[in-house]
Amino acid sequence: MLSGRSIAVASSSTSAAVKSTVRGGSRRGLSNATTTRSQVLRRQTRPTLARAALRSQQFTLYSTERVIQLRSNKGAQAQIPKTLYTPEHETENCGVGLIASLKSEPSRDIVVKADEMLVRMAHRGGVGCDPCSGDGSGMLLGMPDSFMRSEAQKLFGATLPASGEYSVGNVFFPPGSDESGRLAELKAVVERLVKAKKHTVVGWRPVPVDNSSLGKDPLDSEPITEQLFVTNTKGIEERRFEQDLMQIRKMAETEVMDMLGPESGFYINSLTTSHITYKGQLTTDQVSKYYLDLQNPDFVSHLALVHSRFSTNTFPSWERAQPIRMMCHNGEINTLRGNKNWMYSRGGIMESPFYGDDTTHLLPATSDNMSDSGNFDSVLELMTKASNRSLPEAVMMMIPEAWQDNLYLSDSKKAFYEYNSCVMEPWDGPAMVAFTDRKYIGATLDRNGLRPSRYYVTKDDVVILASEIGVCPDVPDSEVKIKHRLEPGKMFLVDFESQRIVPDDEIKEQVAAKHPFGEWVENGLVDLEAYMSQGNGEVAEPMDFSSTNRKLNMFGFSSEKLEMLLLPMAVGGKEALGSMGNDAALAVLSEKPRQVNDYFKQLFAQVTNPPIDPIREEIVMSLVCPVGPEGNLLSDSSQEHCQRLVLNHPVLTMDEMETLKNQHVKRPDGSTAFKTQVIDATFPAGSGPDGMLQALERICDEAADAIQGNLGEPGVEGVILSDKFAGPDRIPLPSLLSVGAVHQHLLKTKQRPKAAILAEAGDAKEVHDFATLFGYGCDGVCPYMAY
Repeated sequence: MLSGRSIAVASSSTSAAVKSTVRGGSRRGLSNATTTRSQVLRRQTRPTLARAALRSQQFTLYSTERVIQLRSNKGAQAQIPKTLYTPEHETENCGVGLIASLKSEPSRDIVVKADEMLVRMAHRGGVGCDPCSGDGSGMLLGMPDSFMRSEAQKLFGATLPASGEYSVGNVFFPPGSDESGRLAELKAVVERLVKAKKHTVVGWRPVPVDNSSLGKDPLDSEPITEQLFVTNTKGIEERRFEQDLMQIRKMAETEVMDMLGPESGFYINSLTTSHITYKGQLTTDQVSKYYLDLQNPDFVSHLALVHSRFSTNTFPSWERAQPIRMMCHNGEINTLRGNKNWMYSRGGIMESPFYGDDTTHLLPATSDNMSDSGNFDSVLELMTKASNRSLPEAVMMMIPEAWQDNLYLSDSKKAFYEYNSCVMEPWDGPAMVAFTDRKYIGATLDRNGLRPSRYYVTKDDVVILASEIGVCPDVPDSEVKIKHRLEPGKMFLVDFESQRIVPDDEIKEQVAAKHPFGEWVENGLVDLEAYMSQGNGEVAEPMDFSSTNRKLNMFGFSSEKLEMLLLPMAVGGKEALGSMGNDAALAVLSEKPRQVNDYFKQLFAQVTNPPIDPIREEIVMSLVCPVGPEGNLLSDSSQEHCQRLVLNHPVLTMDEMETLKNQHVKRPDGSTAFKTQVIDATFPAGSGPDGMLQALERICDEAADAIQGNLGEPGVEGVILSDKFAGPDRIPLPSLLSVGAVHQHLLKTKQRPKAAILAEAGDAKEVHDFATLFGYGCDGVCPYMAY
């Protein structure tokens, strides 16, 4: 398989020739990359299906340099080719570090040590075959107040107001925009938005750079970097000023994207009162060489986040380098697709207490044009600036520690995590995230603890945390008073106001004590299993075996699946093991009709992660899931957010399904907690493909109408897609198609957070069937034919 880093394949109607010599892959993927023209031509002579597919579609091979040239609009006006590269695969596995003064004392030493940390993590970042072309590196630093005042006075003759009353941000403009006249046009967009918020643009400062050390790839896409100076002339408090700045930045980027497209090269690195980011498609040792500001002795800071990017299977770019606006990240978010979909669908119910109707200017919070880290950062910023949540609380919500089976966790923290599991889903994956705002700097490790992080504190109250030890070797052991590692699920936090490191238990107990989460959970959540154990449930009707054989055929059961899959699960309670592998043809290549689920395969981690053992590591795994309507993510915490139904297992028994179909599940106070509507997921026999498509459209419309409700009547909290109506005259829709269609329809209409999707599916029989159903949006499945 061709490496995504080394080559891009684009469709062409005129030529199937190799347009240029294919460059080698990065140093970590040379064995998998096609490195020479002769190797490409040898591959093309092999009589394989892959060759036939390539020839039939007349593909053209582009080098990395050519793709970057087209993306940066240099040298050609052609359309960007359709390549194997897709932004949704943007993930990272990188080097992360932070250094800060507990007393918030700016110094040149912090900047120097931050640069040294970054350079010493060069092995954590990626480079191409050209050692001067890196995946990306950068530094986020506290606002150098005296330096910026000096520059404003020198360039604009202006005296900046007090710290916190002005902002300076680095802005990337498209390459060549100064020659095309586009630069002035883009600046005018930003200035208009600043003026609309009644703030003042002091001026634009060209950032001095030295690109002599850059390789060809970063040079071809090198942006024009200028600093925007904005002052708070409305006289509002700093928090409101920060919120205005975020709105200005998001509106500017949206407007420019509409003008020039998502890969325009316009990007605002940071626009805040507290810090400024210097980053780019650079190697670790190029950052301070490229940005001459960082070499200035007057440039001082009290904190720094540093990041060396290892972009996995993707193209590096200037804007995807880290740190981002509030954080930097080592690892990857394996739940990203679901996280993005849920955040998009919440747009229909989100409203900030600060922005009101203007909340729409901040949405969508996630995008396919950002990496997993970029999406995480965007949601983190939204939660901390558009709601009343603090930075530690938002991080606790997005990366919760293992709490469901943790015997050592306090009741208050368990209640907090259980409550917030109803508010939003975790952003899971092997991840170590470092974060900061004006008040805090810190880091957290995900519940699995698969990304290392160590820290130490010196006697002069400087904290250093990094992906590994040895990033600051000049610090002697005699000057170190604390050495430790960041443990799974724990948070390292520096509070600049109190000038101390806040212990993990202390900060989390403080957050958990803000509201009566335990009381809200007890009164709001309804556990379906507990509800039925109190004698409130329904009993399913006895099974009718008179037509079992015909139904087994209709739902795709075979003697092999009955004997080799279902029988061992029924007897032993676990999936059967086999040692001979699976020699069946791939569904996409098979001449036999196959179940829809067979056309899908399990997604795999893009970086090397050890497999998780669900028995030995059960403390970090759980199948418990709250379903039903969600609340407004940006509103203040209240019991409304946890008025949901809890399923202890997503595979429902027939009694549980009958209860949900025929009852309005009640809370102890008698109020309705959960009601459903059953939707017929079948279509007339003999109607053919058109009949199936019409049925899919029908169930989507019926689901949306049921959730919306009628005039004066509230909608349902769940829809049940049932194929039990199938028989001689009606054909069942494949459950994966019906669930996926309804899920995607509700995502597009932004109704998905308002209800659960449950399936009464006759074709769900093996583990893979359930995995695909859950992966495509189903909250619970009752496999009645398997029973």
